[in-house]
This record gives sequence, C-alpha cells and structure tokens, in this order.
Amino acid sequence: MEKKKKKFRWWKLMLWVILLAILVAGGYVAYVFLTYSRIPDNQTLEVNGSATENAKVGEEYTVVSYNLGFGAYTADFTFFMDGGNESRARSKDSVINCINNTADIALSYNPDFVLFQEVDTDSTRSHHVDQSVLVNDKFAAAGSYDNVFAQNYHSAYLMYPIQEPHGASNSGILTESRFDITSSLRRSLPIATGFKKILDLDRCYDISRIPVEDGKELILINLHLSAYGTDASQGNAQLEMLFDDMKKEYDKGNYVIAGGDFNHDFTGDAKEYFNPGTDADYTWCQPFPDAIIPDGFIKVDNYAEGMVASTRNTNIPYSPESFTVILDGFLVSDNITVNYVQNIDKGFEFTDHNPVVMKFELGTTETIED
Repeated sequence: MEKKKKKFRWWKLMLWVILLAILVAGGYVAYVFLTYSRIPDNQTLEVNGSATENAKVGEEYTVVSYNLGFGAYTADFTFFMDGGNESRARSKDSVINCINNTADIALSYNPDFVLFQEVDTDSTRSHHVDQSVLVNDKFAAAGSYDNVFAQNYHSAYLMYPIQEPHGASNSGILTESRFDITSSLRRSLPIATGFKKILDLDRCYDISRIPVEDGKELILINLHLSAYGTDASQGNAQLEMLFDDMKKEYDKGNYVIAGGDFNHDFTGDAKEYFNPGTDADYTWCQPFPDAIIPDGFIKVDNYAEGMVASTRNTNIPYSPESFTVILDGFLVSDNITVNYVQNIDKGFEFTDHNPVVMKFELGTTETIED
C-alpha cells in the first residue's frame, strides 16, 4: 500500500519564524534592562595634569563651555533621534578631525577654564575614539592644565536603526583648568524611570574645587542635563539638586560657577527669537525655570554682542531653515563679577553646538576695588 505524502505546512514555518522573532526581541529587551546600571552618586574623580597655581581675586579669567557632540556633527550631519538619518559619525577620521578642531577653537580664546560635554571615550557611534585623550593632549601642549573626566552615561548596545545600529555609548564631561584642582566629585542627577530611563541614560554634573588666594574656593561645576525622555518636573528636579549644592557652597563664602548644556531654552525666549512663529515643542527646549534660581545667583544672559544660538536641531543639515536655540550657558554666584559673555557663531562646522565664552573676576566690584 502506497504511503500518503505529508503536505508541507507553510503556516507552521511562519509560526516558528514568529516565535523565534519574539524570543530574539524579548531576549534583547531583557539584555538592555538587565545590563542597565546607574553610576554611583558622590563618586570621587581622578584629577590629572600639571597646574599648580591658585586663583586670585580681582584678576580677569576666561571660561568656555562647549558641547563636542561626540565628534559626529559636521554641519551636514543629521541624527536619527532628532528625526534625521544618521546614527554614527561618518568615519574615525571625521571624529578625530571634529574633536581636534573643537579643542583648537576652545584654546583660541586663551581660556583659564573649559567645560566640555558629550565627550566619548569608547562608543560605537564615534568609532571607539577616546576623545578625552585627544583634548587632554591638546591642552597639555598649550600649557599647564589640570583635567577631570566624569562619565555622564554608559549604555547597552542599541540595535537601532537596524541598517546601522547606534551601538554602545560611553560618554562624559571633561573639565580643563589652568589652576590647581584639589578635588572633584561626580553627582548623579535624578532621571526618568521605567522604560524612559533607557532613552534618558544617566546624567551628572561634577564639582571641582580650586583654591583662591583669599582662603576661599572657586567651585567649578560642569553639567549636562537630560534631553530625551524627560519632562518639566524631572528637569526641575535636576536643577533643584544642582541649586542645592551651589547654595551650600555659596553659604560657605565660596565662589560658584555652573556651566554647560542645560537642555533648556536658556533665555526663556530664544526659541521664539530664532524661530518666530514655530510650533515645535521639544523636551530639551522648555523655558529655563528662572523662578527656582536661588537667591545669590545670576543666570548670565546679558550677551555683549547680541543673541546667538548655541545649538541646532539635527533633523536636517544646517541651513537658514534649521531650528536653533540657546541651551548652553553659565550661572554664577553674586560674589563674582561678569565682564563679558557671548555665544560665538562657529557655523556648527564641527559640532551641533557653539561655544559660550565668559570673562569674569572673583569678587564684587567693591571687593575688587578694595
């Protein structure tokens, strides 16, 4: 008797494919959450470099804040998380070129202090270039600088976009100082919870201490607040924590400067100023909550040469149609005299941010004259 042939069941094959896809996707989600960990708060940071001098009252100093955009953002680069097309820097050579040029731009202002953000050390997106080494080498060649690196965040391998995954990220903030940094501390900021934390990653600021000849300290704070996945209450919580630390130092009589990428509309009206009539509503561009700035501190936005955007949205290559705004800047205690502040238009040639330059003196006008 002839055996009956079994029919091939296509639906069974499709079922197995679907089950396999679910297992792979589930396994990846489990990997992302199981490998997620926050960097501990109150982490003591290593200070390197050759600076030995103490700061002085009444001398003019220059501080620069500059977000390096992990070395990816040439003027025509677009980023997938902003609605653009790219997820990685175009090449290792492009990363090195961007970082070297941004470091040279910062050095061109003959700075006493520089606060860098978005400095990658070993990330897929920036071809595993240790950008902190490139910057530190530039500053070491230019003079006696101390440097401190704080890891802002690290992330699991992001498998998106599929055609060129963003990969794993290790990024931080880097402080350069012509004056002796006696210690530095990393503070972990409150971030989103649940699934949103995967987008928000980790966030921090670091507190570096520089002795002043009058026995006080200059407290230099480098910060990079949350951008994606955040909301107003969380943004305010981050600032309230920062302000609490700033106020404690001010109450001791110390001089306090906090600078970096606030991921807020820094002036409160920059969005409308640069993009009149826009209906764009980005989480990283909400008005700075001036009402919660503590007594004794000043948001420095009296620009000497008028309003200049400090960042661009990277959904399209940079052009006159690009959405631009001011996210970067400085807050200072009122025992510091600010002589000049300006965002400098560099055309977003090597990063999606422009540098902010501030000149200041420790002490009030009365103190300096005494």
